[in-house]
Amino acid sequence: MGSAMAVNLLKGTPLTVWNRSQGKAMAAVKAGATEAASLAEAVALADVVFSCLGDERDVESVLIGQDGVLDKLSPGSIIVDFSTIGPGVAVKIAAACSERRCHFLDAPVTGGDVGARNGTLTILVGGEEAIFERVRPLLQYMGKTLVYCGGSGAGQSLKLANQVLCSVNLVAIVEAMKLAEGLGLSPRLVVEALGNGAGGSWALNNLGPRILSEDFKPAFSIRHMLKDLRLASECAGDSLKQLGGTVWAIDRFKQVVELEGEEGLELGTQAMYKAYPKLGNS
Repeated sequence: MGSAMAVNLLKGTPLTVWNRSQGKAMAAVKAGATEAASLAEAVALADVVFSCLGDERDVESVLIGQDGVLDKLSPGSIIVDFSTIGPGVAVKIAAACSERRCHFLDAPVTGGDVGARNGTLTILVGGEEAIFERVRPLLQYMGKTLVYCGGSGAGQSLKLANQVLCSVNLVAIVEAMKLAEGLGLSPRLVVEALGNGAGGSWALNNLGPRILSEDFKPAFSIRHMLKDLRLASECAGDSLKQLGGTVWAIDRFKQVVELEGEEGLELGTQAMYKAYPKLGNS
């Protein structure tokens, strides 16, 4: 996601990139970005820093940990993080930035690998609205829909709601395909005939064809979805039991991991299909 977003950002501004994993910045470098040898070098002269990391522990470590990004920035600089980290961590990072007279926007994204490549992501932003407006021209190179959600953590809160939509919607898609198959129909009809109907969705139109072709490579991995749903569950607390669809989706994703082992974590969310048995004709 981050690499594809960086390629689009280059259309509007010079860019210095750095990745903790060697070689993962190559696409952006080939597109014209300058690759830094270290985190310190990457952010040394930056007014705006964009980050895209795996989970809340990574984000805290890289942004506000010892010798992290915040230690290298001048007052007035802006950090925009595209990761999904939950509202609590976003508020913590925003407070740390404020103490150093810097600004932080939590800006998780949705739209999958297709949206990242095409620059059509939806970007959900929490933080100071005035700071959001300052970076809007840069965000427009990466996202088609930019949504200011409110104060720090608000972007994260809406992203967790989005992940509930995505996961529960996927349950419905898989069950519809399995039902069609059990009734003697090709599951292809669910995708091709129903995609533009009342039950249609982005996931049906984009992940449905991948299921049909048994393409379980990740547009978004089960590992990351389980992390996001864990964050949603933590926010829901005792109310989680009322979110039956979310609990069911978590269980189905975990079943894929039980079936496939650790490799199941790296499959795309559409691999939920593997957790469902074949239905017999009624």
